[in-house]
Amino acid sequence: MGYRSVVYRKQAEIGGDDKAPVALAEAIARIKKMAEVKGDRSYKNGKKRKAVDQTVEIVLHLGIDAKQADQMLRGAISLPKGIGKSRTVIAFCEGALAEEAKAAGATEAGGDDLVKKVEGGWLDFDVAIAHPSMMGKVGKLGRVLGPQGKMPTPKAGTVTADVGQTVKDFCGGRIEFRNDDGGNIHLPVGRISFPDDDLKVNIEAVINHFIKLKPATAKGHYLKRACLSATRTPSVTLATSH
Repeated sequence: MGYRSVVYRKQAEIGGDDKAPVALAEAIARIKKMAEVKGDRSYKNGKKRKAVDQTVEIVLHLGIDAKQADQMLRGAISLPKGIGKSRTVIAFCEGALAEEAKAAGATEAGGDDLVKKVEGGWLDFDVAIAHPSMMGKVGKLGRVLGPQGKMPTPKAGTVTADVGQTVKDFCGGRIEFRNDDGGNIHLPVGRISFPDDDLKVNIEAVINHFIKLKPATAKGHYLKRACLSATRTPSVTLATSH
């Protein structure tokens, strides 16, 4: 095993056996307690390091064959309590729809000019929304946006006629997901500063959402493992009944 820092070893003592499932309330309590462990190091000028409101993330290991197109999971979800982070959204649309998108929170909205700006390498945004009528022009951005995971697609809910509402949803914390090659889903579910009950509601919403998304062709045990962690902590395995 590689070197583990003093902070990590202290956190691991709090977290216990990371493979032993624990109830959701206990998992949240352990993650929060581990996040409180701080290193003794300061900056070279003696200034104390600023406290970070760490992101809490859930990882679901699902019994799907990621190589099969009918078992791939991709889409978007809005969490009941948000994720504690605003997202930068742009919208490919024209005329009145562009004005509506900006009013809903889009930092940029437009047609040819916006396509040209992104084609030139501007990628200072988190999510791109597109009206269906714009996909003929937006399609050529696939080589730019595809590797970034920012290409608008119907499956992710980012190609839509209801541009204004979709922009509002994503600005408010709606998040896209896509399983990786190992059949895992990684999603933020809030911040360490969230009340325990808010984290619990978000986590349960995620688990229930993916239970409902089980592909008909998936065989055997579906939800194999669920783990919770914060940005700078080890993980804790959740006990699930699914």
